[in-house]
Amino acid sequence: MSSELTFETAMQRLEEIVTLLENGKCSLDESMKLFDEGTKLATFCSGTLKEAEQKILQLTADDAAQTEA
Repeated sequence: MSSELTFETAMQRLEEIVTLLENGKCSLDESMKLFDEGTKLATFCSGTLKEAEQKILQLTADDAAQTEA
């Protein structure tokens, strides 16, 4: 994975991979490579979403703590 990969770029590539796999025109070897790439992209996206969720939880907890103080 490129260090410059963004969530949006990864999602766009995932959509392309799904389309390629759904059309059924790929060879088995190509399908396996696409599936592997898609799995890595899905893992990257999932991790990115989890990081964002943790940041949001932290920010809302910090806001709640400041409001109570």
